[in-house]
Amino acid sequence: MAGHSHAANVARRKNAVDAKRAKIFSKCAKIIMSAVRQGGPDPDGNLKLRYAIEKAKAENMPKDNIERAIRRASGEGMGDLEELTYEGYAPGGVALLVTCLTDNRSRTAPDIKHLFDKRGGNLGAQGSVSFLFDFRSILAVEMGDRSEDRIMELALEAGADDVEVDGDVATIYASAADFLEVKAALEERGLAFLSAETGYVPQTTVKIESKEDAQRLLALIALLEDNDDVQNVYSNYEMPDEWLEELS
Repeated sequence: MAGHSHAANVARRKNAVDAKRAKIFSKCAKIIMSAVRQGGPDPDGNLKLRYAIEKAKAENMPKDNIERAIRRASGEGMGDLEELTYEGYAPGGVALLVTCLTDNRSRTAPDIKHLFDKRGGNLGAQGSVSFLFDFRSILAVEMGDRSEDRIMELALEAGADDVEVDGDVATIYASAADFLEVKAALEERGLAFLSAETGYVPQTTVKIESKEDAQRLLALIALLEDNDDVQNVYSNYEMPDEWLEELS
């Protein structure tokens, strides 16, 4: 896949993962609890919960934390979590899809709008940018000592249909419906995951023309990702690797 590099984004965040581990686990727990509230605590009968658990495992969330989130969601007094998606544009004309889990829409909506406004973005109406993305399985793995051709071979054998390599990170794409099967097949082939999820992949990319726009864009994405209600931020930007390294 030419252009936008999910692998580059994964690599950009790798150094900050330890510092943000508690927040990452908290967001994984919210996904798990939401899935339990919607479909029950048994992952065998709740596909959404199975997906949430697989994502948590890929983030190295301890088994005890996963089980605690399931128990908490199964108890009384736990409010419902609502899934929301916000769409808009960042500096440089970059499209952003922001997925959230919240127990208070009246808090989350103005918070997201404020963050867009603060960094020069524009929050749009539903459907304003979602047509620019496809919902896919996205699995980022460590290359190790494998060549790009070997990674491609393993991915295709596992049922994936595209691979993107950036440095020591390979991102493997597949149909969203095949997420569990492809992930299991890649695990059997000894690949180590940096992340594993279903999410949005851009159909085309927007090239950032100035370092100023790049700085404002990355600042906006960082603010959004730091919000407790935000689960993921998807974008269609393309910029030089040296800008990513300098500004991240």
